[in-house]
Amino acid sequence: MTEILQVAIPTPLATLFDYLPLPEQPLPPIGGRVKVPFGRRECIGIVMHYLPCSQVPIHKLKPIIAAIDAIALLPNSLCQLLQQAQAYYHHPIGEVMQTGLPSALRQGQPMVNNLATWSMSPITDKPQLTPAQQDAVTQIISATAYQAFLLDGVTGSGKTEVYLQALEHCVAQGKQALILVPEISLTPQTAARFQNRFTGLVGLFHSRLTPKQRFTNWCAARFNQLPIMVGTRSALFLPFTQLGLIIVDEEHDSSFKQQEGFRYSARDMAVLRAKLTQIPIVLGSATPSFESLVNAQQQKYQSLRLTERIGRAGLAQGQLLDIRHKKLDGGLSAQLIQAIREHLAQQGQVLLFLNRRGYAPVWMCFDCGWLAKCQHCDARFTYHLAEQRLSCHHCGATQAIATHCPQCQSGEIHPFGIGTERLEATLSRLFPEIPLVRIDSDVTKRKGALQQKLQQIVSEKAQILIGTQLLAKGHHFPKLTLVAIVDADYGLFSSDFRALERLAQLLTQVAGRAGRSDQTGKVLLQTFQPEHPLLHLILQQDYHQVAKILLQERQANDLPPYGHLALFRAQARHVATPQALLSQFKQAIQPLLTSTLQVMGPIPAPMARRQGQHRFQLLVQAHSRTQLQHFLRHALTVLTQQPLIKKVRWSLDVDPQEML
Repeated sequence: MTEILQVAIPTPLATLFDYLPLPEQPLPPIGGRVKVPFGRRECIGIVMHYLPCSQVPIHKLKPIIAAIDAIALLPNSLCQLLQQAQAYYHHPIGEVMQTGLPSALRQGQPMVNNLATWSMSPITDKPQLTPAQQDAVTQIISATAYQAFLLDGVTGSGKTEVYLQALEHCVAQGKQALILVPEISLTPQTAARFQNRFTGLVGLFHSRLTPKQRFTNWCAARFNQLPIMVGTRSALFLPFTQLGLIIVDEEHDSSFKQQEGFRYSARDMAVLRAKLTQIPIVLGSATPSFESLVNAQQQKYQSLRLTERIGRAGLAQGQLLDIRHKKLDGGLSAQLIQAIREHLAQQGQVLLFLNRRGYAPVWMCFDCGWLAKCQHCDARFTYHLAEQRLSCHHCGATQAIATHCPQCQSGEIHPFGIGTERLEATLSRLFPEIPLVRIDSDVTKRKGALQQKLQQIVSEKAQILIGTQLLAKGHHFPKLTLVAIVDADYGLFSSDFRALERLAQLLTQVAGRAGRSDQTGKVLLQTFQPEHPLLHLILQQDYHQVAKILLQERQANDLPPYGHLALFRAQARHVATPQALLSQFKQAIQPLLTSTLQVMGPIPAPMARRQGQHRFQLLVQAHSRTQLQHFLRHALTVLTQQPLIKKVRWSLDVDPQEML
């Protein structure tokens, strides 16, 4: 009997394709690559199944051109993970199966096994653990099968040391370990700490590596030549064959959700991979996601709490600065400027946090109120002083600065508002003798620039630090004694139901950078809303009370993590087309709706026009995940049968983290 090969090919088509094997040749392994004819071209696909027969007449089936791999490219457990991820997120299987593959492997180059081996020397120079840390390590290393741990520790409580000692146990058993971090900026710093403890045993995997580096480290994971891998989202799909432990650091971070193409959550899929592989997983954060907190409450995760900081310094002392009716100097109140002077005089470092890059977020006419807006997006241009340009942070469009208002011809046209670039100019004027460093995506584009600036901070060559969220998480600056939140009201009144959760996480993380050594830190929050209860709880660093209040609101409205969402998006050049498609789709799926499954919309996206595309969305809200998945399987069939489907770009986002 002729075996039929089912092959996943990277196309937008949500199906597998049947091929014949080469006669008198061994069958290519499941999880291995084959070169196949596909229309008028040749493609590299991955063998998924053997079948005894095909729904396509056998005389119409084509044989593969060549089998590339003698052994599976992707281990069986990874194939299972990818197939379950495809079923959950409803993305084309061929594209899902090649997620995370280096370009060389996508193009058909062979894997390279350099036959390297490793061994771990005994580690003796380890810090003494606190009782809470020791309990966490003991529980993690005692797990002999799948167990999810939520390592919930305040900033500076020593979560990384728990990771290190759990890793030591894993590697000593000859197993591999994966550490996921949310941002590339954290990868070198995290890897450096692990490299110091496990010399020569740590590899990196993220998008800023060269193609050769990604290929080398991918193969090292496949052939167990490096036991520890530190990486961002895509590292989740490395082909470990001896995986023994997964760690997700800063597990709350929204960067773990892919926002384009295959829209998967690396955190959620990491939990699934641990379950499929029957190994422990540690989710660590000072501000756990609400999903993880509820999973711990429901005892799906084992909660491990670290409530005290390492060392003699306690949590930083906080104070709200009411800036209503106050004259500000470049966005800074007199009280904040005085506090900066005092901490600098005591040789402390000062961090000013503002999550808004550029010089000013608005370029406007002070006579008639005209605002410079992007022609392609429903967004205002941001003024960048160094480049002397206006820039759209959504589509990347730039424009020369207008010196006269195009609406009233007035010359009174100026920047309005404050960004990190303007904050830098203000502080340079106020403290001309004090070295400062600014860290945002504008000044860290060049390779190695971020590491260079972080080194300036650690070596105390800079006393004033200005930064966006790039500085908010994971960094350890022992001499930092003052953290100032320049605009604490950011996100208080957003239409996104997750905004307050994100604000609480971000401000708590930023505040946690202060006082991490022997000196007590101080946190100042500038606000126009000094009575807002959330800001007071953040100031007290009582994140769990914030979560309790917001989770009660979520539960009352059947919102995640109690309810489940999916978002259909559609966009086109003409405004009527995506709206009409989603309206027709909504009408067609009415028979599938129930009292516990609702569809809202279609409505314009919060940013209705982006990159010249008019954008609409349809939100599905279901009481249970099973109910939502059942609906989506039927609804997608209905959607793809709509007449307008070929005139729009559309996508489905399951468990959306961003509504924009």
